[in-house]
Amino acid sequence: MKHEPTAARESFGDVAPHLAELTDKVLFGDVWEHASLSPRDRSLITITSLISLYRVNEMPFHLRKAIENGLTRDEIVATITQLAFYAGWPPAMTALQIAKKVFDETGK
Repeated sequence: MKHEPTAARESFGDVAPHLAELTDKVLFGDVWEHASLSPRDRSLITITSLISLYRVNEMPFHLRKAIENGLTRDEIVATITQLAFYAGWPPAMTALQIAKKVFDETGK
């Protein structure tokens, strides 16, 4: 593990300390750091899943993380466009609006 993650514990650790610890140490500490996939690939998989499953609450965080992990604006938009045909038009249109806001906020 590169570092001791703490974001979940800071966010909701006071309410659900065990879930926060699992989120930080297992999900983001072990799974996300495993060498079998690059962080960029993990982000592409994650945003694809979130868009397809219409998980709008998690999209902004993971779109920002995808940009940090090297996905470009064009790649994210192409992913959303592809998913319009496989996940449906409403999830794609919603994801596009969320992505637009993230692009505006990050300047990417």
